[in-house]
Amino acid sequence: MDSALNTGDTAWLITATAMVLLMIPGLALFYGGMVRSKSVLNMLMMVMGSAFIVGILWVFYGYSMTFGTSSGGLIGNFTEYFGLESLIAEDPEATTPPIAFVAFQMMFACLTVGLIAGAIADRTKYASWMIFAGVWASLVYFPVAHWVWASGGWIFEMGVIDFAGGTAVHINAGAAALALAIIIGKRRGWPKTPMRPHNLTVVMLGAGLLWFGWFGFNAGSALAANNTAAVVVLNTMVATCAAAIAWLVVEKIRDGHATSLGAASGIVAGLVAITPACSAVSPIGAIVVGVAAGALCALAVSLKYKFKYDDSLDVVGIHLVGGLIGTLLIGILATDVAPAGVNGLLYGGGTEQLGKQAIGAFAVLGYSLIVTAIIALIIKAVMGFRTDEESEAEGVDVTEHAESAYELGDSGGGGVFAGVGHAARSKSEEM
Repeated sequence: MDSALNTGDTAWLITATAMVLLMIPGLALFYGGMVRSKSVLNMLMMVMGSAFIVGILWVFYGYSMTFGTSSGGLIGNFTEYFGLESLIAEDPEATTPPIAFVAFQMMFACLTVGLIAGAIADRTKYASWMIFAGVWASLVYFPVAHWVWASGGWIFEMGVIDFAGGTAVHINAGAAALALAIIIGKRRGWPKTPMRPHNLTVVMLGAGLLWFGWFGFNAGSALAANNTAAVVVLNTMVATCAAAIAWLVVEKIRDGHATSLGAASGIVAGLVAITPACSAVSPIGAIVVGVAAGALCALAVSLKYKFKYDDSLDVVGIHLVGGLIGTLLIGILATDVAPAGVNGLLYGGGTEQLGKQAIGAFAVLGYSLIVTAIIALIIKAVMGFRTDEESEAEGVDVTEHAESAYELGDSGGGGVFAGVGHAARSKSEEM
């Protein structure tokens, strides 16, 4: 039998998968540069470690829960694709290999869990985080992604537009971040003690890697090298530029300075907001989405001081708020000349699509907030979620990983056993 495989589409999907993978270390660097030097390794490990856990779960049951046959629109069949062996043989009728889609979506799952880590920087037990990552992916991400993207999922069937993850990724992770920040509590000394980013160069490098990888994240979701992917690339670019400018303008007016941290944050805010809308709006609409995200997220990050929750790296202000902005603006700015083919309020489509977008966005927000809180409270009661006061003061790099990100003078060069030696010395000093 002749194969229907389209090699161009397949090559693009595999390339997009690699680009989304690059976003994971990009996120680690973006977050890592923003924390204090004594906890940068812990942040890198939280982001990367969540990918390790979720990648394995995806093979056993994550893909099945997400894209398996739907049960009541709520969850996929847990065992339908167990181990993924049934998907590795070539399908002569498929234009791209099914396993390529599996790998592409795996990267989304791994990245989404890592996004949450920024809210609880400087104070989290690594073992507790790793357990949380696996449980949260199983009880929150896999079901929500099924609702949003799987045939039969209730949000998908309702007609909510979320091209690449405004609800399933960003609102989902942002709501979880809010729940964790409240339950784990504030960093000791926050907000009175200055907790400035230790390496802004690394922050900007991380933002740049995220921006590059995001073209795979968004345009790869077209699942083909076609016009939709091309429109999405352009919309992703201009929305991000607009968001960065808007953030800097807000900073300049409010604080008197346009900062590199603001530019990096504006980049990410724009990427977040255009993610759900990139196939539904025109380039002008994408610029409007970007301006709204840059300005409103710049204002939203200060809400943590008003409401007294310590979202360390502004996951709530950027991902939750940005995801809501992008998801809801589809109902206003969508045009049927864009690939999604839907008109929003400004294009004569009435309020129907806006209503659908709101239902999908706030359903995900509520579910993630509640279930995350339950998971976190159980982990907190059973094994504790945050480090003790002494460990937080010394730095979680040393206490959780027996390492330091920056070894100065003659203290460096110890190789892989340097951390073990440090731990041994610390123990001997205690005795």
